[in-house]
Amino acid sequence: MAGKVLKRTILGLTAIGVLAGAGALTSRAEAPRPVAAAFTPDGKLVFPADYRRWIYLSSGLGMSYTAAASGMVMFDNVFVDRVAYESFVRAGTWPEGTMMVLENRDSRQNGSINKNGHFQTDRMGVEVHVKDSKRFKSGWAFYGFDGETPATMIPTSASCYACHAAHAAVDTTFVQFYPTLLPIARSKGTLSAAYRAEEAAAAAAK
Repeated sequence: MAGKVLKRTILGLTAIGVLAGAGALTSRAEAPRPVAAAFTPDGKLVFPADYRRWIYLSSGLGMSYTAAASGMVMFDNVFVDRVAYESFVRAGTWPEGTMMVLENRDSRQNGSINKNGHFQTDRMGVEVHVKDSKRFKSGWAFYGFDGETPATMIPTSASCYACHAAHAAVDTTFVQFYPTLLPIARSKGTLSAAYRAEEAAAAAAK
């Protein structure tokens, strides 16, 4: 009797080990991937309708990368899907397939009980930054949406490409404006040489 119980126990443990090993292999083979960008047959990017459920990174108010003010003070809100975010937390850079959404919203000062400061109102526009080294020669591409209809890629001759390449803190993205991610990139050693030089110059000028 004891021998039969021992045999059944050994067989049970063996089965558990096989299942656990298979589970580990499946886990490695099916590692989570960022939300896949969807494209129309003619290459337009489909609007990522659920981006407001993604990870919120930061907001800017009235930001401009030129000295001249635009006249309109808008909020910009940045979102990235959870899988890409968690990958960045682990590695300090973005995985293939990353989509980042920049949402612009109008701002108001007078409304309800508000007496000071600004609050967000209507959505004014959406821009998406996509990482796909197989599809895009430079690795990343920008798409600007007019409403929620599929968007055509912004030409690489546009100034946004050169600006991001020259000044972005990590992998052509402005991580320097994302307060929860900049310390991670610094600790992982993934800050770009260009950004580190700008940071050193700014510190020396103080």
